[in-house]
Amino acid sequence: MKKAQLVFIPSPGVGHLVSAAQFAKLVLDRNDSFLITMLVINNPYAESISKYIESLASAHTQIKFIALPETIAPPSAEALAVSAEHAFSCYINDHKTIVRDAIVNQVMANNPAPIASVVFDLFCTAFIDVARELGVPSHVFFTSGAAFLGLMFYLSDREEYGQPKFRPTDPDYIIPFYANPVPYRVLPLLHNDEGYETFAYHGRKFKDANGIIINTFSEVESHVVHALLARDDIPPIFNVGPLIDHRGKSLSGSDAVKRDEIIKWLDDQPEKSVVFLCFGSGGGFDEAQLKEIAIGLEKSGHRFLWSIRLKPSKGQLHASYFDNYGEILPEGFLEKTENTGMLCGWAPQVEILAHRAVGAFVSHCGWNSTLETLWYGVPIITWPLYGEQHINAFQLVKDLGLAVELTLDFRRDCPIDFVKAEDITKAVKTMMEQGGELRNKAKATSEMAQKAVVEGGSSYVALGNLIDQWLENKP
Repeated sequence: MKKAQLVFIPSPGVGHLVSAAQFAKLVLDRNDSFLITMLVINNPYAESISKYIESLASAHTQIKFIALPETIAPPSAEALAVSAEHAFSCYINDHKTIVRDAIVNQVMANNPAPIASVVFDLFCTAFIDVARELGVPSHVFFTSGAAFLGLMFYLSDREEYGQPKFRPTDPDYIIPFYANPVPYRVLPLLHNDEGYETFAYHGRKFKDANGIIINTFSEVESHVVHALLARDDIPPIFNVGPLIDHRGKSLSGSDAVKRDEIIKWLDDQPEKSVVFLCFGSGGGFDEAQLKEIAIGLEKSGHRFLWSIRLKPSKGQLHASYFDNYGEILPEGFLEKTENTGMLCGWAPQVEILAHRAVGAFVSHCGWNSTLETLWYGVPIITWPLYGEQHINAFQLVKDLGLAVELTLDFRRDCPIDFVKAEDITKAVKTMMEQGGELRNKAKATSEMAQKAVVEGGSSYVALGNLIDQWLENKP
């Protein structure tokens, strides 16, 4: 008989699902007293998400996955274009009754063990009210870093004190959770009022939860952790990361063949000689930018492994793979780089970052990818594309000194839409030929990350404290 139940409700995105499943598995590995149910909200704009849930369910058999009814109208393309975060927050909010019914009829009714907590994602604060109505605790599972959590509290403070929203003419912002003044340019997700208000709202709602679980480790964001602990108006913080699925997804068929081809190619390369380029599920580019990347890589003279994708088609959130490289990339590129480069579609990112041949990672700076990179001690070349990736890149370059900027021009007011070949060449050559200090710092950070999660480490201790709170069922 299980002692307690946990109900996880991630936001409907692959990155959020990955982190939630990995955290749930970590809890069960540490203490198998829990019965965990994961309620999955449909994402009509992500075609692959249902298949991904199936793979998660097969890989995590101790977790019960329940797909919620698809009765809520999805956000319109127009609303997503204005602010995807606002549109999806409204869409998630409309699931309150569905979530309540699922908890009552499919969780509580099927097992007498008490619910220790409803664990919800950062965009799912509507379910704090559901938990309160059912008389159970709730915890935020924050899938980004502690600094971004602090930024959300900062926005809620600004609204509380009647301060204006961000504007292009503002001087750089002094935000307690960042060590350096933050320019307007690296906050594109807050440039419109809907986005700003959405993050401020969620930051305010976080204060009503019984705790906040963050996928980070205290050592890498020590400045932020101290700033959060200095506040007396927020719930207890539990830094339990980095959460990384080192085994990756189970592969078969063509994916297994692709994986083997990639790893064999890396095995044949010298140590730390390869630049790996990968930009996440939404990270694709138009043909003009792909051509420019190709030219920049060729001129750099360095080996590369490039997970290449076209930008998402209209109405989709995920970029698409293609294999007719010769029709899109510059004439002669494939022939000139056949001995120094490899192109692929899907790539086993964690396994690649762990490989001895990889010497740098050109990344979109999504938080999951950032933690994977830090874990394996690979220095980063930043190419943020959307969401909080720009402020993550700023933190990596300016606050943590773990990255070289590729598209972070702090003198500009707007994100850079097109990156020239010469800038790509310069960033790659800088990292690969002059990046010794960054490489050493990345190695030291990797050692801190790996110490944090073993017995006696900061994240290990934090998770133990959280589990104790859950089993005691104390607010």
